[in-house]
Amino acid sequence: MTPDEDSRPFVVPCAGLAPGAPLRWLALGWRDFRRAPGLSLLFGAVILAVSVAVSALAWSLGRFALLATLLSGFVFVAPLIAVGLYCVSRALEAGRRPTLRDSFVLARRVAGQASVFALVQLVILLLWSRAGMMVNAFVPIEDGSTHALLEFLLIGSLAGSVFAMLTFAVAAFSLPMIADRDVDMVTAGISSVNAVLRNKGVCALWAAIIAALTALGFLTAYLGLVVVMPWLAYSAWHGYRETLDASAWPRLD
Repeated sequence: MTPDEDSRPFVVPCAGLAPGAPLRWLALGWRDFRRAPGLSLLFGAVILAVSVAVSALAWSLGRFALLATLLSGFVFVAPLIAVGLYCVSRALEAGRRPTLRDSFVLARRVAGQASVFALVQLVILLLWSRAGMMVNAFVPIEDGSTHALLEFLLIGSLAGSVFAMLTFAVAAFSLPMIADRDVDMVTAGISSVNAVLRNKGVCALWAAIIAALTALGFLTAYLGLVVVMPWLAYSAWHGYRETLDASAWPRLD
């Protein structure tokens, strides 16, 4: 390693966040959306099309294996879409005009690290699915037993919460970082988890906001995702910029 690489910390330094930080990220994200409405709506339309296609195929064929395959494919495509959106905020922050070409170039450049991210998320998804099967096997629901139903729901929710928190902790700040700096996914993922653990309350609020806005997008027959997903991506970019100090790693040009 070069002297600069050798002197870098194993975990990217993180800041202590104020309680209202997620609301500030949302405001900055919405500002970016308004400054680049065309690109934002284009990416939102792509997300809408993919979501509708996955749901329609799963509904029409009704096969779990097919749904798992489609979701697995989406897990690999989604990070590249997110990187393209981060490129918009990155360009606006630098005082440049964001373009679709720049988003494609950056997505292609970080495709390897984004694939590592997708693999990690896929493993967590598969473990989550397996945990759900184990809950079904070891906590049977007896007909007419309210106690058994409540016990099943409680254990299932606790197990799901563990995997949901792990997924969020790894993804919260890592993907924006690999879209901004020449850093490996392992360092970015560990740094994201460390930042979440050091800002538990703020990150819990951020996770709740993400869940609520995403649910709103689904409740509007996916149409809300056209606006919600780019908005959240831009907000996540500003969250990363405020939380992690990645100045020791070279910027992606």
